[in-house]
Amino acid sequence: MQSVGIYEAKTRFSALIELVEQGEEVRITRHGKEVVRMLPVRRRPVISDEQIARELGQIDALQASIQPASQADGGADALRKNGRSRAA
Repeated sequence: MQSVGIYEAKTRFSALIELVEQGEEVRITRHGKEVVRMLPVRRRPVISDEQIARELGQIDALQASIQPASQADGGADALRKNGRSRAA
């Protein structure tokens, strides 16, 4: 981590940007107090492709395990009416 004053930051801005691109954190101060913190942009994804595939597989398995209401039970309309009658 580097800490530089505003005047030095203005004169060395390009060099400071290069440091940040290399992963360094740069703090810019005014009268000894930190006013700016420059951090590298995170370029790697937070979640991997393998994690995404695993999560999608779990979602598919969950959806397959959920059975829709049968028409013999009256379907969604009966469930809605039943739910409304309980709320009243």
